[in-house]
Amino acid sequence: MLDVEATPAHRTKEVDATKKMIERVEERFDVKPKHLIGDMAYGAAPLLGWLVEDKQIQPHVPVWDKAERQDGTLSRSDFQFDGESDRYTCPAGKHLHTTGRPTSDGTILYRSKNLECASCPLKPQCCPNTPQRKIARSIHEASRDVARTLANTEAYRQSRRDRKKVEMLFAHLKRILKLDRLRLRGRSGAQDEFLLAATAQNLRRMARWLTPEAPQMAQMVT
Repeated sequence: MLDVEATPAHRTKEVDATKKMIERVEERFDVKPKHLIGDMAYGAAPLLGWLVEDKQIQPHVPVWDKAERQDGTLSRSDFQFDGESDRYTCPAGKHLHTTGRPTSDGTILYRSKNLECASCPLKPQCCPNTPQRKIARSIHEASRDVARTLANTEAYRQSRRDRKKVEMLFAHLKRILKLDRLRLRGRSGAQDEFLLAATAQNLRRMARWLTPEAPQMAQMVT
């Protein structure tokens, strides 16, 4: 373990702590990971954008995506995006355009034309309750696409297997080192406990690596 950071059990805070630890380890030890392994909590668009665009770290995490509709209407995946023209094309062949201005939540809106939607036979399946179809595309969608592509690679599948080994270390911290309950109060106290526990875990593993194996006794031949 190269770093620890105490944080409340909140997804946004955990993501912020991840970025802080990556930058701190790079600054202190000149070490930067080639890829990041995590669950879907780390698959939010801002973190994926930071990993891919700013740090050039491969995100081996599932993409946090709520664009798929569950009510039977057409989802965003049913629309084709053209990067060169910067537009979406609906299943009926109509185009959704954008002004290119991002919203406060970091998305760019693409809208169809009211007249085209009004006469479209697919309107009941597309936008039955609105006059036009609107699609929100993240400003970090390119980084999300990188994560989706990586999810189909053998390296990603190996990362998922490797993650189990890391989880075993956390299980050891909780079960053997009794870190399932903090004893010091406040975030600074939690930080101290995490640091001491990580130190103990590192020393335990170092002792195992550095201790020479006992020579095997030669088998007696009778």
